[in-house]
Amino acid sequence: MSDPAASYDVVVVGAGPAGLSAALNLARARRTVVVLDSNRPRNAATLKSHGYLSRDGISPLELRKLGREELEAYPEASYEKIAVSAIERAGDGFVVTAGAKSFAASAVLIATGLTEVMPVLPSLRTFYGTSVHSCMECDAYEYADRPIALIGETYDLAYRATLLSQWSRDLIVFTNGVAVISEADEAALAERGVTVDRRVVSDVAGDRTGLTGITLADGGTVPREGAFIRPVYAPKLDYAASLGLDLDVDGCLVVDAFGRTNLAGVYAAGDSTSPGPQQLIVAAGAGGRVAATINRDLLGL
Repeated sequence: MSDPAASYDVVVVGAGPAGLSAALNLARARRTVVVLDSNRPRNAATLKSHGYLSRDGISPLELRKLGREELEAYPEASYEKIAVSAIERAGDGFVVTAGAKSFAASAVLIATGLTEVMPVLPSLRTFYGTSVHSCMECDAYEYADRPIALIGETYDLAYRATLLSQWSRDLIVFTNGVAVISEADEAALAERGVTVDRRVVSDVAGDRTGLTGITLADGGTVPREGAFIRPVYAPKLDYAASLGLDLDVDGCLVVDAFGRTNLAGVYAAGDSTSPGPQQLIVAAGAGGRVAATINRDLLGL
């Protein structure tokens, strides 16, 4: 472990809405804070984000840029584009290693979000973020009453199909020959006008205008104007392995109602915590809440 380059009240790992919101509120509480981030967000392919009050339709990359600019206007705050490789206990605080640098802190906030493991479809990335999406709360409104698809292989596919049918009943659920949808779930979906297709999907099809259909392994193509996928989500937490933090069954950090982990001084907010609505505004709110918690804990209140 190298000697820390600097000492802060709080090191924030991750510069998404949760991390930036927390850092901004901590700076306004006159806490010294540094945000460390690799600048590789999972929503980088998304052209527009929705549901963020006063910023509906903004590019998520532009939202991050505006957040960093607001944060760096405070002398108490700084931002470094650098990937964190380790967090270790050091006396009453922590040392965070990132590249060739290390940063000492009284508290650490983990806000690095998730990675997405997509269904293996050759052309998926071509349309991902434009006419193929993963967050229905973020993007389904634009497909209201249009022919859409849901593709997934997970246990909760029927649940997600029911939710997606809120926006369009012209919905076909593709299990890709993997996901298990019970006969009872299929019957309940049919009552909502939703069809289940259990065949194997080989690819998605489209042109310059966007997605046009779902191609099946048997050679057929089912016309669709948009699709939602159910990725398998994996938290980015290798750098915190030495801390012994509690994880849930999905590998996400377990926190209390205020963002505290089981280790005093370590907090988490955003998508790296137990699953919930994966919306930017939800993450930003969680960041604001945990910032208040950290400030009070540092005061011993």
